[in-house]
Amino acid sequence: MAHLDRVFHSLSDGTRRAVIAQLANGPASIGDLAQQHHMALPSFMKHIRVLESCEIVVSRKIGRVRMCELRPDALTAAQGWIERERRIWEARLDRLDAFVETLAAKENKHGHE
Repeated sequence: MAHLDRVFHSLSDGTRRAVIAQLANGPASIGDLAQQHHMALPSFMKHIRVLESCEIVVSRKIGRVRMCELRPDALTAAQGWIERERRIWEARLDRLDAFVETLAAKENKHGHE
């Protein structure tokens, strides 16, 4: 569960979600990624470290350039949790809908008598 908490924490920030979106197009250097965000490089690197801590992003140094790459499989746990919750809520809403329909049918039956 701790890993899932870290994943959701990573996704809770707009800058980190933007980095994930950027990396969905393929690997990119820290410099290229940081260019899109209006913050100092040390602040931007904190976001990268958060993404690396839950393995959504991995980085490696190639010469003098640090390259980042997206690891979408790290989001599998979050996707599974969201899907389970969606099924639970859909079932609850289906039961609520059936209940409302039953009440409406009873009301129509008693209203026509």
